[in-house]
Amino acid sequence: MNLNTLVWRKSSRSLNNGGDCIEVATAPATIAVRDSKNPSGPNLLVTREGFRHFAEAIKTL
Repeated sequence: MNLNTLVWRKSSRSLNNGGDCIEVATAPATIAVRDSKNPSGPNLLVTREGFRHFAEAIKTL
């Protein structure tokens, strides 16, 4: 899978000052995650269910 062809997005709460952000993209069977400061760096692929659990967990922080 070529992750460069995916549409990457980050939170609307993310500032445009190079802060600590992640970007996500929807892939066919997974959610792709990367560091917004290093888009050509490593990517993490997680299941949709795994990402949903992750998102729910960080909402409680």
